[in-house]
Amino acid sequence: MLAALASASAQAEPLSLDDAINRALNAAPENIVSAAAIDAARAARVQAAIRPGGEVTIEAENTIGSGVYSRFNQAEITSSYSQPIERGGRRAARIALAERDIALAEANGTTRRLDVAAAVERAFIDVLIADAIVQIATARLSQEQAIRAEALRRVRGYKDPLFVETAANGRVREAELALDEARAGAVAARAMLASFWGGDGNTIVVEGDLLRRDGMVTNLAVADNQLAEAELARARAAIAQERALAHNDYRWSAGARYLRDSNDVALVAGITIPIGGNRNRGNIAQAEAQARQIAAEQAADMATRQRRLDYLLAAAEAARTRANRLASEIYPINTRTLEQVREGYNRGGFTFQNIMDAADAIAATQADWLAAITRYRDLLTEIDRLTGRFAALAAPQVQENLP
Repeated sequence: MLAALASASAQAEPLSLDDAINRALNAAPENIVSAAAIDAARAARVQAAIRPGGEVTIEAENTIGSGVYSRFNQAEITSSYSQPIERGGRRAARIALAERDIALAEANGTTRRLDVAAAVERAFIDVLIADAIVQIATARLSQEQAIRAEALRRVRGYKDPLFVETAANGRVREAELALDEARAGAVAARAMLASFWGGDGNTIVVEGDLLRRDGMVTNLAVADNQLAEAELARARAAIAQERALAHNDYRWSAGARYLRDSNDVALVAGITIPIGGNRNRGNIAQAEAQARQIAAEQAADMATRQRRLDYLLAAAEAARTRANRLASEIYPINTRTLEQVREGYNRGGFTFQNIMDAADAIAATQADWLAAITRYRDLLTEIDRLTGRFAALAAPQVQENLP
């Protein structure tokens, strides 16, 4: 049963787990999502650096009227340019917030790729397990066919009743159906794995040994921690921006005034200073509260993930140990028991029911092994996601698409 997890065909090049993850990550639509999010954040950074534009104003006074103001005799035309003055570090705060958005988008992109890697790992292990199930079903069918041959010999020799032949045929048929189902499951598992990169599952031959691991990483994934740090840094940058917005902008203006009455030109200048305001206190308080909330949620989430990881590590080792011992200790005992019962049955010392019981004990051990290995798969894939096992493969290679 252990060898079934590492089986490979000589007609096709084996596919490793890392190869499968690389193929999936290269074809993942999440790459487009992440790249678009990062490009949008970078575009926002470009826009954040732009200073507010000025205004050109043209005003005409005393242009039309009666008496001396008729026919533009006393017209005064003023052309001026005005420019806002950003105060309180508004532009720097705006840029800093945009840069935090870029970092957050990049961190999100990495965690998305880790999620893809975890899904591929699970699908890859499913193929290993499906191959093991096929081999188990094949061995069971051979076993049942051999038992049927022994039963038929005794029935034909009038040493056993006719129902023994019927029961033996039924067990063979059941084993055939199990093998057909196992083969269909293997095809489905390969199709699922290949779907991550749009390949052909029929050509996939996997290599790997699920139960052999050099050691488990016990630290939480750096990518998840970086995402949390990016979220908190953005919240703090939002506070800085709200504080900068507490300072009202000034506006200066300068221009020239043409006096039609004397044909003279005069310089005009001015400055606008807002008065009053609430100093943006409400928005500042809201941003500060949101930052505290994010920090508290991240601390709680990290503690929860660490507790979960500690549990998973212990549970995974227990499942792995159970699967190994079932294969190395219990299965050989049950196999030897069946051999001994068959020997006694051929000599007339045991009944066909004894053979069925011994064969069913082997099937029960195989089912227990599959349950343990499936549980180990569930625990292992969650551990690898929490610890960021495939962080090196998931590191995004995103190019800036801005000119």
